[in-house]
Parts: sequence; C-alpha cells; structure tokens
Amino acid sequence: MAMRPIFIPLLDGKRYVLERYVDFVWHAGFAKSQKQKSIRELHEMAFREYGIRHPLEVSSKSESRLGVALSSFNLKFGTQKGRVLTVEAAFQGSKVFENGGPYRDIFDKQPMDAKRDERLRNSGSLVHFSFFGVDWDLEPKTAFYDWLYINALIKNPELAEEITDIDGFTDIEFNPEKSINCQARSAALYCALYHNSKLDYALSSKENFISLYPGRVSDPHAPNSIRYLI
Repeated sequence: MAMRPIFIPLLDGKRYVLERYVDFVWHAGFAKSQKQKSIRELHEMAFREYGIRHPLEVSSKSESRLGVALSSFNLKFGTQKGRVLTVEAAFQGSKVFENGGPYRDIFDKQPMDAKRDERLRNSGSLVHFSFFGVDWDLEPKTAFYDWLYINALIKNPELAEEITDIDGFTDIEFNPEKSINCQARSAALYCALYHNSKLDYALSSKENFISLYPGRVSDPHAPNSIRYLI
C-alpha cells in the first residue's frame, strides 16, 4: 500500500486547492507500466472515497496525452528574449544559493540534466529564486513554482482549455515527505483560479499572486488526511 495526494480545484473563491490523501495498492518497480498500474489504483480509490470522476495524472508516466504534455519536463514557454524553456529547466535555473546561482545556463539544458546539475547540490542552502530579474522568497513555499507553471500553461492555450473540466490532479512521483513543489498541485490551482475568475488578477503582478496565499491551513474539523492549501 501507498499514500499519495490528489489535488482538487475548489470553486468557492475562499480556498483554491483541496489536498486529500488516498491509500491505494502500490505496484513496485521502476518500469513505466508499473507506475501506470499504481496510477490506476490511485484514481480508482480517489473515485471510491471522494467521488473524483475525471482525475488526471500530470507526469511523464501518465497514460493520458494531456497529462504527459503537462509534465514540467514537457511543458514549454517562450520568453520575451525569444528563448524557449521547459518549466523544469526554468525552475532549476532560477535557484539562488548561499554560494552561487542563479545558474542561467541550466535554462538551456534538457529537463533531467537541469534537475541533476551538480551545482544545485554543492552551492549551499537555497536562499531564494531569481527569474529574469525578479526575486522570489522561499515563502510562501510553492508560490514561485506555481506562478512559473501557470504562466507556462497559459502560453499553451489548447492545453489550458483541456484541463478546465478536470476535478482532481495527481502526480505519482510526488512524495510530500520529500518534496515541496508539485506540478499536479499547480495545475489544480490554475483550474481554481480560472473558475473563480482570478487568473487575470493573480498574474497581473507578483504581489497579487502572493496575496492569494494565506499559507497551508488545516481544517480543524476535517480528518488529518485533508488539507486546504490556498
């Protein structure tokens, strides 16, 4: 058995993403086929427990063309200077550490090479992010990644339109005990902002985007497996 979150867009305009944890049968192994078996188990249990009818796995392991395209390794966007970046390379190349960074050459690397760049592990503690002259603090924890992902997504309007009917997003590789940022969560946030007519407001400035984040707030009346994010 394993436990993974499913991120649900909320439409009430108060909180934007609901995180529910799902226990499901885990199929061990590194093969893509094994990952996809686990995804099916996760989605089946999400339907049984929480009524999620149209889940989407957002990762390169997804059985959906859309889910694969939305992976941070595959989702690309153009900059004003004519560069084309993947979300993953842009995120890794924006990291600033105690002893170095940002390492802008990472922008031009393949996503896996960007993620594995040795400088990201040998430059001391992460202190903030810097993307084309704009600095982002480490708090709120997922703000910069969410902003980067959503900005990339809206530059791919066909993909953005396709996910507006999705009622739950997963990433089989995401383990909240080991990682902070999650592409499935960012996709859910996009949907919530879209349905709450908050996209233009959120993306009009860094300050507006951050203003949406009251932090990770637990619902005192909910089980431990339920968290309201932003």
